[in-house]
Amino acid sequence: MIAPSPDRVPGGTGLAPAFAAARARLGLIALLFALAGVGWWWTIDQMQGMDDGPWTGLGGLGWFLSVWVVMMAAMMFPSVAPTVALYARMTSEHSPLSPFLFAAGYLVTWGGAGVLAFAIAAAGDGIAGGVLSWDRAGRWVAGATLVAAAGYELTPLKDACLGKCRSPLGFLLGSWRAGWSGALQMGMKNGAWCVGCCWALMASLFALGVMSVVWMAFVAGLIAVEKTLPWRRVATYGTAAILLTLGVLLLAAPDAIPGLTIPGSDPMPQMEPMGS
Repeated sequence: MIAPSPDRVPGGTGLAPAFAAARARLGLIALLFALAGVGWWWTIDQMQGMDDGPWTGLGGLGWFLSVWVVMMAAMMFPSVAPTVALYARMTSEHSPLSPFLFAAGYLVTWGGAGVLAFAIAAAGDGIAGGVLSWDRAGRWVAGATLVAAAGYELTPLKDACLGKCRSPLGFLLGSWRAGWSGALQMGMKNGAWCVGCCWALMASLFALGVMSVVWMAFVAGLIAVEKTLPWRRVATYGTAAILLTLGVLLLAAPDAIPGLTIPGSDPMPQMEPMGS
């Protein structure tokens, strides 16, 4: 393992080194944001007319995985961009590919999480049949998922994973690997911490409507706030309060949630709900 050159490691702790690196690598940051923008555009085009509310069907594995990976790039690249910039500043290898291999490794991990989510949905559908239909248990399971996600926000595991995401310098120094394969491995490991931090928020996205651009943007906003807001406790407790409120409303008064598509209220012929 080749450690980063000391003169390439910015001073400070927490998010400060990553933000300093972002200012020094504005071109890289702009490109990552541009890729995220393209991801949003493509995802919106692919998901048009497919939102059927909580537990919307996922389609075939190939189609879902392609949409999922692009969706993760759209949602996550803005918040992970400072970490990628810090990696680019620290590495002594002057390869323009290394930061993008790091980002690719990050997406590989999220792609694996997408495959797992698809497998869980398929297994649940096979075992429970149409139990997630809105007029059966779908509404109650969705509400319970949001409440559970709110609870996870306050757990030590969430705190530990978020700490890794908010202290990229410590993560990079502790996980450093040289070369292109090292960049890919480090990106995958960073993605694993991010999955640990955000899996409950992603579960909330499924519970609200995974094919909804509105809820996709909402969850992406919560993730960005948690990872970048200076007041960490305000971000996590605020997110928990929002998720809890949505969960209670989904159970008690779903019509009161703006932007929520209630299954059956506007039939979508393109996609069948899970378990139908």
